[in-house]
Amino acid sequence: MSSAAAPAHFLSTDAFVTAAQFSGGLAALALGDGSVRLVAADGAEISVAAHDGSAMALAATADGFVSTGDDGRVVAIAANGDTRELFRAKGKWIEHVAFSAASGALAFAGGKEAFVILKPGAEPRRLAHTSSVMGLAFDPKGKRLVTAHYNGVSLWWPGAEAPSATFLEWKGSHTGVVWHPGGDFIVTSMQENALHGWRLSDKQHMRMAGYPAKPKSLAFFAKGKWLATSGAESVVCWPFDGKGPMGKSAREVGPTGSICTVLAPHPSRDLIASGHADGSIWITRFETDQTANVRAPAGEAVSALAWRDDGHRLAFGCEDGAAGVLNFEPA
Repeated sequence: MSSAAAPAHFLSTDAFVTAAQFSGGLAALALGDGSVRLVAADGAEISVAAHDGSAMALAATADGFVSTGDDGRVVAIAANGDTRELFRAKGKWIEHVAFSAASGALAFAGGKEAFVILKPGAEPRRLAHTSSVMGLAFDPKGKRLVTAHYNGVSLWWPGAEAPSATFLEWKGSHTGVVWHPGGDFIVTSMQENALHGWRLSDKQHMRMAGYPAKPKSLAFFAKGKWLATSGAESVVCWPFDGKGPMGKSAREVGPTGSICTVLAPHPSRDLIASGHADGSIWITRFETDQTANVRAPAGEAVSALAWRDDGHRLAFGCEDGAAGVLNFEPA
């Protein structure tokens, strides 16, 4: 793989880019000034005034996006920029959001509460916790929800008549969570420089430590055979085929020289995009460890990355407001 910059549409947002997503061919960037910037395939932009404060999280849905903010609002954003308020909680920061394409369920969380809207138009169902919810994710079917919090995770069936949680304990602060695409494992990022996981078949613990920085960005790829993680100069990948990573070594791929802050595996190919603390973006071929630099070091750390479903576009954003959509359309 040669090192060459891809043709791109660049924009300056003048605000911390908190998240990036694609819905169909439309890219969206959530910003610290409360707006969400929509970027069409032809480069046309729409700036949506979504929140009075910061837009904190973003999820792609079948027909647009859902953003959450520190104004306590959850907002649906259509492709034309129209907005519709789905939820409002005065004085609450809604910091996390997840959408299941399989079931159409939407989950979001702020403080010690998570909420689930099971289908469009339904009333939010409240899931109370004893500590702040720090992350959430749906299982592959979108029927079960996991929430990360202090001292472990809680597994919910939000569609039950009276939802209650199954608690999986591990001491410490769990700051994010992902669910294996086969449904077999749950993995959390932690306040310390480590990951923790559970094999759901027998509740076996999985401890993944040794990171020089906090591994905040986690994503399964290769049909769940590997978990890619940030938190080191290279992309650290743990094997999740069979019974999981215990007793096995992680692979480190990609560039060195600056801590990886965010990553996004390609939706169909053997490639991982990684953003780094020096502002650089790299594409790494996992099997051969070949790398290509698609954004040179510049400004502040990369804070958001997302591939379009066909893998032909990559949206990125940085802490200093630099952002863009890289074009990998075949010639």
